[in-house]
Amino acid sequence: MSKSNFERETIGNVRLHVLPTDQFKTYAISVYIGTPLTESTVTPVALAPFVLRRGTAKLPETKQFRERQDDLYGAGFGFDVYKRGDYQIVQFRMDMIHDDFVKDHGSMLGQALQFVGEAITDPVRDQGVFRAKYVEAEKDTLRKRIAAIVNDKIRYAAERMIEEMCQSEPYRLHPLGRTDDLAPITPESLFASYETWLADSPIDVYVVGNTTLAEVKAHLESAFKWKRKGTAAYDRKAEHKQVGEVRTVIDRMDVTQGKLNMGLRTYVTYADKEYPAALMYNGILGGYPHSKLFLNVREKESLAYYASSRLDGHKGILTIQSGIEFANYEKAVAIIKRQMEHMAEGQISELEMSQTKAMIANQLRESQDSAFETIALDFNNQLSGTVRSAAQLIEQVEQTDREAIRRVAEGVKLDTIYFLRDRKGE
Repeated sequence: MSKSNFERETIGNVRLHVLPTDQFKTYAISVYIGTPLTESTVTPVALAPFVLRRGTAKLPETKQFRERQDDLYGAGFGFDVYKRGDYQIVQFRMDMIHDDFVKDHGSMLGQALQFVGEAITDPVRDQGVFRAKYVEAEKDTLRKRIAAIVNDKIRYAAERMIEEMCQSEPYRLHPLGRTDDLAPITPESLFASYETWLADSPIDVYVVGNTTLAEVKAHLESAFKWKRKGTAAYDRKAEHKQVGEVRTVIDRMDVTQGKLNMGLRTYVTYADKEYPAALMYNGILGGYPHSKLFLNVREKESLAYYASSRLDGHKGILTIQSGIEFANYEKAVAIIKRQMEHMAEGQISELEMSQTKAMIANQLRESQDSAFETIALDFNNQLSGTVRSAAQLIEQVEQTDREAIRRVAEGVKLDTIYFLRDRKGE
């Protein structure tokens, strides 16, 4: 098995990953901070990065904070909050132009890492805690983000299906948290939560660009002011709940189109040797325009406005989402189940095999043209405790045969059917 080109070191329970390359004209920096999904922490952890983006001890006003990014030749700084398996992940990102393309004194990478380090570990404080007006403003921002999910019925149906399917599992929680938990949060309670989160969570720092591990390490140690206590690695494995009777949940709202979502347990995760076959299973079932769901449910039967599937390889859950007329519910469920049965019976054509392998390989190859996609793929390895490069995954997918996919399909179990429909007949 070929080794990754990333150079690595652990510094104070923080894992550092550096990919020295002249492929890109910028430096790409990503900082991943992960914590187990829990009811008590999910909302304050989601809120923290919104407040952190408002200012630092050196740049306490938000206007100053943003102007500093302009001074750094328009460097882009941002963050995402999402979940992978039963972990809530906060990812901070910054891209910075390389020194060779600017007339400047000092290291652009050093300045970028200093900015990111201060943004995460040295925020503006009033009386030792977060600035109250920033906390209140960002609580409102997060409240609106959560409300936007309800307004987007496709996203809402997807989230409700997961809530119902994973009622007793951490995975039921949305990574942005819960609206009801926002009101009680104070600058004091949020700062205490933030300090614990920063001290205890696994943290991975990535840098891709024309640099070295030694150079990044020197900048890192001066830029980041964290007091670490926790582990460097992820140790929580996704729970695999056994499926009993299939649950059917129907919600009614003022909608004009039905949203039919189905939750399946694959019992295969990113670290498993069967993962390439699970990728193929998802691709053939509903991952692409040539997939069974798209062609049979949408095109041939005209039962759906859209029909697709998505695999969370860190949780081992595959979700099917479709938009249908209310009257077509029974027909749509039946034909989707039939596609799953065909997969389990090995009814997979050579064209489906070749098209899906080509699509997956192309996506993985294209990801190597992006520094942040390269980082994301490597972080999947860190999160799952495995080692698999893009080239290795392409090779494993290309070697996957129909029988391997059929074995995965045989183990897939339908867990929950969720239908969002109109209020007629309530």
